[in-house]
Amino acid sequence: MPNHWPVVESVVERDFRIFTLRRDRAVSPRTGAAHDFYVLETRDWVNVIPITPEGDVVMVHQFRHGVRQVTLEIPGGIVDHEAEDPADAAARELLEETGYRAAEILHLGTVQAQPALQNNYCHTYLALGALEVAAPTPDPGEDLRVEKFPLADVPRRIRAGEIAHGLVLAAFYWYELWRREKG
Repeated sequence: MPNHWPVVESVVERDFRIFTLRRDRAVSPRTGAAHDFYVLETRDWVNVIPITPEGDVVMVHQFRHGVRQVTLEIPGGIVDHEAEDPADAAARELLEETGYRAAEILHLGTVQAQPALQNNYCHTYLALGALEVAAPTPDPGEDLRVEKFPLADVPRRIRAGEIAHGLVLAAFYWYELWRREKG
């Protein structure tokens, strides 16, 4: 098993609005050589799988600048501050992005968002009994379109490449584990 790499220097190179770029100089325990590694420090994220009483899933289409495409995703976003409970962030993001509120929000699981480059985690929640209560109120940098369809269509849409966001796929895996355990 690989050993921990001792960090001999850690410097914040740049501070951006939603993340900082940190440079760590760490020593390989195998070779003794020092190497620079860059880490994006950011707050944790949440993803929400909203299920309506009729068994539909509520998702959003939005343009993603990294891939320069419109993607089909579940609602989600950043945990606003360290003291915010991720479950509260999940409820907030669900309402903001879709206009839906859930009767019950359950934590399904947590993954490392991208451990090679980032220091944060993504928490996945299941929002049961999701009902539309308001119009969506996306952030100024978001342009969303809400789509509701049968939850049973999700596997087909994944296979077809319509749902391709890695953290959304992880969320649906957490959902499948929960569904199987529930019986």
